[in-house]
Amino acid sequence: LDEAGLVTSIRDGRRKLHYLNAVPIHEIQQRWIWKFEEPTLAVLASVKRHAEESFMTTEQAGSVPDYVYTTYIRATPDQVWEALTDPAITARYWGHAQTSDWQVGSRVDHVRIDGSGTVDVTGRVIETDRPTRLVFGFGDPAVADDPDAEISVVAFDIEQGRDIVKLTVTHTNLQSANDLRDISQGWPAVLANLKTLLETGDVLPQEPWTLE
Repeated sequence: LDEAGLVTSIRDGRRKLHYLNAVPIHEIQQRWIWKFEEPTLAVLASVKRHAEESFMTTEQAGSVPDYVYTTYIRATPDQVWEALTDPAITARYWGHAQTSDWQVGSRVDHVRIDGSGTVDVTGRVIETDRPTRLVFGFGDPAVADDPDAEISVVAFDIEQGRDIVKLTVTHTNLQSANDLRDISQGWPAVLANLKTLLETGDVLPQEPWTLE
């Protein structure tokens, strides 16, 4: 399963934690299967979602990453890093401009591109190691400057392959099952758009997060 890219492994001290990586199956679904097997695949997606929501209520919740997603991109680590940190590029595939100077402790703002200047998500840079790892807070702007506020944390790990990059997104400290549901729908859409942009030079013809 690991060689097929169907499992993502995360080290947690001496433990090695394994997570289902649905990206290859999802890509097969998009290209070949969805017309014929959409109802069945919807059931499988529902089973996965309910299992993850149930896990969050156990005593282990918070001790392991709340959400892990891996995709493979035909690009270089520097290209992926730029796509994650350049506000002009993030605006193209994310619908928001991700703005920061990317120094540890600096603010990260997720700004709408509709001209309103509205910031929907804010955090602080926690770790930056170009071009392999980027970690920052991802929370409500209203509590951005409150040191005691509980906000979620997003980590991007970029690994160089021979001709491709393995990009793993880990989203931790989620506050509710609703948060997990939302990001479980959001991250695949955003990263599919990112992958398409880097591999083809243009984003998907429709914003993927608008699909229900």
